[in-house]
Amino acid sequence: MTAAPAPPATSHTAPAFSWRFVTPLFTGSAINAINTSLIATALVPIAAAVHVPVGRTAVLVSALYLACAIAQPVGGKLAEEFGPRRVFLAGVLIVLAGGVVGGLGEDLTALVVARVLIGVGSSAVYPSAMLLIRRRAEAAGLDAPPGGVLGGLMIAGAATSALGLPIGGVLVDAWGWRTTFVINLPFALLALAMAFCWIPADPPVAGPRTLRQLAARLDVAGIIGFGGAIAALLVFLTGLPQADWSVLGLAVVIGAGLVWWELRARRPFFDVRLLARNPALTRTYLRFALAGLCVYTVLYGLTQWLQAGRSMSSEVAGLLLLPMSALSALIARPISQRNLVRVPLIVAAVSCLAASAGVLALTASTPTVWIVAITLVFGITLGTTISANQTTLYTQAGAGEIGTAAGLFRTFGFLGSIASSALISVVFHSEVNDHRLHLIALTMVAVSVLGLLVVITDRTVMARARV
Repeated sequence: MTAAPAPPATSHTAPAFSWRFVTPLFTGSAINAINTSLIATALVPIAAAVHVPVGRTAVLVSALYLACAIAQPVGGKLAEEFGPRRVFLAGVLIVLAGGVVGGLGEDLTALVVARVLIGVGSSAVYPSAMLLIRRRAEAAGLDAPPGGVLGGLMIAGAATSALGLPIGGVLVDAWGWRTTFVINLPFALLALAMAFCWIPADPPVAGPRTLRQLAARLDVAGIIGFGGAIAALLVFLTGLPQADWSVLGLAVVIGAGLVWWELRARRPFFDVRLLARNPALTRTYLRFALAGLCVYTVLYGLTQWLQAGRSMSSEVAGLLLLPMSALSALIARPISQRNLVRVPLIVAAVSCLAASAGVLALTASTPTVWIVAITLVFGITLGTTISANQTTLYTQAGAGEIGTAAGLFRTFGFLGSIASSALISVVFHSEVNDHRLHLIALTMVAVSVLGLLVVITDRTVMARARV
């Protein structure tokens, strides 16, 4: 049965969410998205500047991924416990520190620290923003999700990720690799000033004051276990094709211990019971991870193929992906405004499958216009999957857990991107050519088929046109 949003809720959305309230949220969320791909065009000049092989600079990419995958749900947990505005401001301050460290760094270690700081700080923004929006909507008495606001947050926090490649290319060519770190400073300062002035202060923190009580409240043991499992998994995946099975075994052991602990924790950080009793939310995470694997494979794998197979510069290869990002933003906003779910998720799955099949047809002699056309289809995938899944997340997670749930949502997206990096590393390990690109495309087709099955067999999704 189709359920439309209640008219009263829609009418109150505009005054409840003024441009002053949402602008700092959008600005802060864009920092994380752009940084996920910003560094790609700077890896070669960084290697030359700090005198290390180019392959070692890949740690700058994986360091951000690891920091984001762990810090997103941690940021959400902290926002729930101590107030989203406080965590938002703290996160932006950490981004500022990362930009300064990276801008002044003289060796690879300093740059890795900078990337971790940027990842941790920017990761606190999105779950805090989701919690701020949820509390604002409840205070305004909105019956339906504030689709326009969620759409803007989605565009700022995810659809802009493709902008990092061309922006990075332009910055590196014009002013050098340090600008990929320094560029965070003006954005972070702007977000900090706007949030401090325009976002209402959090209420006083109530609850335990001793360290032991605070550790139990935050479930520090659960956070450490979650971080350890994710870190071990990332080390295994980034080490491929030289598989270190002992590291994978360590990830499994830590993961099993995490599940055991969280089932007994009074206030679990990684709520296993929530995922078990809320399978709809679990499927939302799975859909987002599968789509993220394909989209990030296009962002990085296709870019590598364009540079190695067609001798394009990193700047030109990045610019070819701009239409994809623009189209995803254009599509996402009206979908979010209407709180649409069923049709966008079906379109996302089908378009991902079609575009993945299109990559099978690419060769070194394929006209550029067809390459752009395929990336535009992926733009449809990106715009529809993020907007619809974010809307379902908003309604499937309770008010008291939306921060952590939103953080886990982004973590699953990063797991998809990490898996895509592993896939690209394995297939392009020794050579980048058409045949190996087609092997990646076949994997993407298989993942897309799985994603389509997850959508069409989900009765919750198929029964609701909108939420």
